[in-house]
Amino acid sequence: MEQGAKNAPVVYLHEIKRQYMQGEAPLTILDGANLALWPGQSVALVAPSGAGKSTLLHITGLLEAPDSGEVYVGGIPTSQLPDIERTQIRRTEIGFVYQSHRLLPEFSALENVMLPQMIRGLKRSESVKRATEILSYLGLADRVTHRPAELSGGEQQRVAIARAVANAPRVLLADEPTGNLDPGTAEHVFQALMQLVKATQVAMLIATHNMELAGRMDRRVSLVNGQVVELE
Repeated sequence: MEQGAKNAPVVYLHEIKRQYMQGEAPLTILDGANLALWPGQSVALVAPSGAGKSTLLHITGLLEAPDSGEVYVGGIPTSQLPDIERTQIRRTEIGFVYQSHRLLPEFSALENVMLPQMIRGLKRSESVKRATEILSYLGLADRVTHRPAELSGGEQQRVAIARAVANAPRVLLADEPTGNLDPGTAEHVFQALMQLVKATQVAMLIATHNMELAGRMDRRVSLVNGQVVELE
């Protein structure tokens, strides 16, 4: 967990265990997993299908509770917090990007990025300003009024990234964010993610099967026998 004294991990998973029932037999997915995510660092999570990547992401993002162990966000243990407090942490500290963009089809790109800010309580004028700035940063200045159906796959995914960082989260979690894209478009989306990591110092964990992209990130980790292991 060493990263120098200049900063602490944004998220720290400590001895995480998670089992599911498969029929009458327990299936162990995570078995004492530990993982630290640091500000401004990109981490690739590469593992075979079924190894538990999505489970690890969901637990890191407080979408799912571990059977035991602790998830620290900004140094705060979260496992015993009431649901309302965990939801608040998700809204303010954590951003999510999925393989499918999950944009709201009836709203424009701008409105999709404004929505999480307004839910958080920002004024509409502030939400418009910030959403416009983020979309412009991601090369979508001329697409802000377009609805998802009027955008290409890569544009839709960049809007999804803008939405994920709209509330200036401290950690960004992405589940195969380039999985549905052709190689050229995937490259643009990947570059957008990496630019945001450096510009905002968000900590990013990406589950991916793309080893070429993983090789360009700061760290690579995998899941082996329910534990997180560092890869060279």
